[in-house]
Amino acid sequence: MSNVTNLTINGVAVNVPVGSTVATAVLEAGVSSFRRSVTGEARGPLCGMGICFECRVTIDGVAHLRSCQTVAEDGMDVRTDEMDVRPDELDVRKDEGRMH
Repeated sequence: MSNVTNLTINGVAVNVPVGSTVATAVLEAGVSSFRRSVTGEARGPLCGMGICFECRVTIDGVAHLRSCQTVAEDGMDVRTDEMDVRPDELDVRKDEGRMH
């Protein structure tokens, strides 16, 4: 039995110790932005116990799963929003200096 779990994060192969959470694997892959807010701000794990929902990712095609509460399994395909929103795609409006 292997002591490591093999999965992919945004298409990059990552190995983490058996029993690690998906959040651990995402961080191990060097990804700091797990998702984007509605205004495009980067979000990542905050509470580590599933209450804040900031660590949501897509696992094997299922969106909005809490990575801090999901144990990594061999073969998982994990996707973050890191590559989904580019700054040039945001609707930036001058009114009140906010992004919409």
